[in-house]
Amino acid sequence: MNVLGLLRVAMRALAVNKLRSALTMLGIIIGVAAVIVMIAVGAGAQARVEEQIRSLGSNLLLILSGTTTAGGVRMGFGSNLTISEDDAAAISRDIPEVLAAPALRGTAQIVWGNQNWSTVIFGVTPEYLEVRQWELADGMAFDASDMAGAAKVCLIGQTVARQLFGGVNPIGQQIRVRRVPFTVVGVLEGKGQSMMGTDQDDLVLMPISTARKRVLGASNLAKQRSVSTIWVKVRDGTSMKAGEEQVRSLLRQRHRLQPGQDDDFSLRNLEEVAATQEASSRVLALLLAAVASVSLVVGGIGIMNIMLVSVTERTREIGLRMAVGARTRDILGQFLVEAVTLSLIGGLAGVALGVAAAFGVAQLAGWRILLAPESVLLAVAFAFAIGVFFGFYPARKAARLNPVEALRFE
Repeated sequence: MNVLGLLRVAMRALAVNKLRSALTMLGIIIGVAAVIVMIAVGAGAQARVEEQIRSLGSNLLLILSGTTTAGGVRMGFGSNLTISEDDAAAISRDIPEVLAAPALRGTAQIVWGNQNWSTVIFGVTPEYLEVRQWELADGMAFDASDMAGAAKVCLIGQTVARQLFGGVNPIGQQIRVRRVPFTVVGVLEGKGQSMMGTDQDDLVLMPISTARKRVLGASNLAKQRSVSTIWVKVRDGTSMKAGEEQVRSLLRQRHRLQPGQDDDFSLRNLEEVAATQEASSRVLALLLAAVASVSLVVGGIGIMNIMLVSVTERTREIGLRMAVGARTRDILGQFLVEAVTLSLIGGLAGVALGVAAAFGVAQLAGWRILLAPESVLLAVAFAFAIGVFFGFYPARKAARLNPVEALRFE
């Protein structure tokens, strides 16, 4: 009997007990749907992490000021301003493989007309945009002359532009930052959320000299050049580890730290942090898919159970077919095709349910999903394999029945 003939016999046999066939397929349907949803959610999470990594910029080191202790209470990093603009300049000058950009951070209420918005203020140098790989959506950046003259110009992020100006073009508009008027000369491209969930577009950038003298101020003259962070970009072709060691060594030398003495700054390699988060996301996606695959195995066991029952119920039919000339491979093929048909129909129904459920999760929970055709094909192929694997034993049992004993079976 050819494959089409076997398929017709299998469909007729499954149609005899429609409810039982449907309940048997239910395990495969749920299993395939679960695999598709879990892979879509996991892949979406991984893609989101990759976007956040790209938004930070590539090959970055972050230097934070050190800690301080007051009355036995240890404060966090940045509480003791131990790094300065001079450190950033020395890093760029003495280590050709890297480029450093200092940043002075604060918060302020900004006002335009009758609109206002609380945001983060960064005093930076022109190198900051290059180090962070931050493009301009409109306008122009400030330059060295603006730095030298402490010009009252600024760049704003997409969130600030949206909240403060709405549909009005911000370029050339004057805003007040702590009652100091600033001219908006540029709007930054959007970067989205960071890996910590903070909005990277909710900020205002201005020359660091302007921020220090006119907006953020300084606690005392000794710290006039101090900054809260230094961003360091390791140039292409240079090892991140080597760049990190060179920067650490130079800062320890400049801060006159003795061997064995702890650093008075914190140096973080964002590439390692990003790689760790990406690996965690990948493991999560695989774990979700593995857990969902258990449903497919359970569905396969259900198919084997029902096929064994079917063999028992149709023992006399099998004996009769053998008596009129059916070969062992015909019986084997018949029951194997029935099992595979159950799996494939269930698999296709599961694909439809899984795709609908994935988009439902995206809409209701607000999660990002990434539904790749490869994951759908993988789920269907897995369902086919389940049908072959769990259907082989019942089919083999049916094919090896003795025709005489099968005809006498009650």
